[in-house]
Amino acid sequence: MVVRVGLIGTGMIGQDHLRRLTRVLAGASVTAVSDVDVDLAERVAEGLPGATVHVTGEELIAHPQVDAVVVCSWGPTHEQYVLACIAAGKPVFCEKPLATTQEACRRIVEAEAAHGSRLVQVGYMRRYDPAYQSLQAAVDSGQIGTPLMMHCAHRNAGVPGFYDKESIITDTAVHEIDMVRWLFGSEIVAAQVFKPRRNRNGGDLQDPLLLLLETADGALIDIELSVNIRYGYDIRGEVVGENGTATLSSPVPVTVRADGRTSTPVPLDWRERFARAYDIELQEWLDSVAGGVAEGPSAWDGYAAAVVSDAAVAALRTGERVEVSLMDRPGLYS
Repeated sequence: MVVRVGLIGTGMIGQDHLRRLTRVLAGASVTAVSDVDVDLAERVAEGLPGATVHVTGEELIAHPQVDAVVVCSWGPTHEQYVLACIAAGKPVFCEKPLATTQEACRRIVEAEAAHGSRLVQVGYMRRYDPAYQSLQAAVDSGQIGTPLMMHCAHRNAGVPGFYDKESIITDTAVHEIDMVRWLFGSEIVAAQVFKPRRNRNGGDLQDPLLLLLETADGALIDIELSVNIRYGYDIRGEVVGENGTATLSSPVPVTVRADGRTSTPVPLDWRERFARAYDIELQEWLDSVAGGVAEGPSAWDGYAAAVVSDAAVAALRTGERVEVSLMDRPGLYS
């Protein structure tokens, strides 16, 4: 089965996903595009034979030549498009965040639960990264015993101009928040933020930060967030268990020894580091749509990440430990 995909949002990540859908992955045909910048959507559509351009996302979702939808638009628009997909009964892949507030995420969860079957997948690509999957396999094997702690680092060379003081939580740490829930199989129940000496490269940002998360079964996770560290994009993780440790493997395939030194290249940004994860993620989504069985990060995962993120933002503001309170999980997400 070829899945006829409509894509909403033809900016940077939207065009990157279009490249995957049309040149890298199997089983997809992009039949429609939409963007708030209609001229941009029309230029993108020129490279998609037969694709239609739609003024609104809702118009695209309703089009009979669209089987499933990929949402890559501005975050505040995600809720309206995901809800429209649920109402139309069409599968939707939504780049993170699922929505920009926990209340909006809750409305999506409730709408999907009322629909009675899963239609929504959220774009938390780390779950598809081969290095993270190997880490999870090592933890699940029991070889290191019960996992007790995890040390993480999320380092960016720099951040864009629209990045604000809370983006270090809502845009950066949210990836670790979802990853921790997935890796430990336990909900996060509290968050606390510590502020070390500021990096002068960060301007007005409180950068770096140390985020401490607690899981329902008693594990502790510390996350170093350094978003102006200049040398590259560096993602690290080590799980400490009762009998040993499991450390995230490096995705860099080559170490060079020359001129009296050893060097290992560091990815420049997230697109380079997680390119393979994005490929696997979207291919598995296409396969799930064709098979009629939704898998991958769910609307519940998007909601839980939003609630934890809000708690971490509150902890950043107050300096206090903030507890996380989730709604009752609908049976659809058991």
